[in-house]
Amino acid sequence: MNCGQIKEKISIRTVLESFNLFPVKQNSETAFYFAIDREEKSPSLCVDFAQNKAFDFGTGKSYDVISIVQQLSKCSVSNALQYLEKFDTSVQSTNKSILESNKNYEILEVKEIEHLALAEYLLSRKVFNQKHLVKEIHYQMNGKNYFGVGFYNNSGGVEIRNKYSKICLGKKDITLIKNELNLKNEICVFEGFFDFLTYLNLPNVQISNSDYLILNSTAMFFKVEKQLTQYNKIVLFLDNDLSGRNLTAEIFCKYENVEDCSILYEDFKDLNEWFSINRQ
Repeated sequence: MNCGQIKEKISIRTVLESFNLFPVKQNSETAFYFAIDREEKSPSLCVDFAQNKAFDFGTGKSYDVISIVQQLSKCSVSNALQYLEKFDTSVQSTNKSILESNKNYEILEVKEIEHLALAEYLLSRKVFNQKHLVKEIHYQMNGKNYFGVGFYNNSGGVEIRNKYSKICLGKKDITLIKNELNLKNEICVFEGFFDFLTYLNLPNVQISNSDYLILNSTAMFFKVEKQLTQYNKIVLFLDNDLSGRNLTAEIFCKYENVEDCSILYEDFKDLNEWFSINRQ
């Protein structure tokens, strides 16, 4: 097999298990592991089983099955390929059906925001007036019932947020919102949907007829790399953490006419935190 076939057919989960590495928490398609290059108390390595890739939120590094073996074994590409020769190449081809059979949640109800706790949560984040863009999602996971604010991605997965949890039900993906009035061919890029909802509350935003891209995680950037080349201008509202800054730098290197708006909230984690505190 060539490198491309190896990356596609050998499961990254199996490779990690071969090094005695197992997830700290997981859902049907993604899992979080402790970092493979340092000690930490909270897991920051996100593994997407469907994409067969891993992303370290602490360093901004992405891994496939070859590069993760290189990192773990401190070896060359050729030595990593030799290590991977022992794996069963049929695992990855059946990965999708396995994920479906292991689905551990059920969406029970989808409706407009009604629950007092969710209304108060949106009020605390200063985006209650944008509640028409999100849903109240009631779901069951591992036999227990939960509810939260839901925001759909382009694959039908739902980003769920409430005061206590932050998860994705279904397939992880970006949310791309097209604007028919986008005559200047611009796009605004956000890391999470609360930043997008916050942006809509900013003064004079009504005159901004851009398309909107909500990544739902910086790890999803690979899905839109080619699409972004179609835009005349890219306006960034990414987080002021390591992964946000690393992605900002990457975008500046890859595209022309990029504007970084994080300077607006440079002393805060993200746009929503800045807006929430300044609106108190």
